[in-house]
Amino acid sequence: MEDFFTRVYEVVRLIPPGRVTSYGAIAAYLGAPGAARMVGWAMNASHHSPGFVPAHRVVNRNGLLTGKHHFGSPAVMQELLENEGVRVIDDHVDNFSCLFWDPVKELGEPD
Repeated sequence: MEDFFTRVYEVVRLIPPGRVTSYGAIAAYLGAPGAARMVGWAMNASHHSPGFVPAHRVVNRNGLLTGKHHFGSPAVMQELLENEGVRVIDDHVDNFSCLFWDPVKELGEPD
């Protein structure tokens, strides 16, 4: 599982500021389309990873900030996104489809 988490963190570090992706999109990119929940676990544990992991850029498939309770305060995830120019309304990324970063399209097939 540790290797999977490391691979998740490598992908998350590639998400550009001001863009978001989903747990499922990361799982699909890593060849584990049924592992969205495991990507969520990786995001929850990312504060133990060496180096910064921009976990705030990972939301659920509908653009909801479902991981916000893992940031110390429920407002932190939204604040981090808003600092990057992402508008959040009622815990939902506004204009989600335009801001969505799909690793399969952006990065191609993983090695």
